[in-house]
Amino acid sequence: MVTTPPPIPPEESLIEYPSQFPIKVMGKNHPEFANTLTQVVLQFDPDFDASTVEMRPSKAGNYIGLTFTVTATSREQLDALYRALHGHPMVSVVL
Repeated sequence: MVTTPPPIPPEESLIEYPSQFPIKVMGKNHPEFANTLTQVVLQFDPDFDASTVEMRPSKAGNYIGLTFTVTATSREQLDALYRALHGHPMVSVVL
C-alpha cells in the first residue's frame, strides 16, 4: 500500500511559493520528446510558456536534456510533476 506523506508546512519548506523552479529532464533524442514532455508540464503549470524550454543535445546527439522552469505553487504540485515526468516512458532521468 502506498501512502502519501503529509504536506510540509510552508514555514518548513526550503522553497518559497510561488517561485520559478527549474526541472531538468533527460531522455533519448526523439523528434517528439520536447513537445510530449511540455504537454506533461502544462498539466501541472497551465501557464507554462513552451518557448522557454531549454534544450541541450548530448555530444553524440543520442540523448537530449530539457530544462523546464515552472511556476511552483506548492510542494505537492512539484512532487506530482516529478512523479509524472519520472514515470513517463520517454524519460531516463529527472533532476
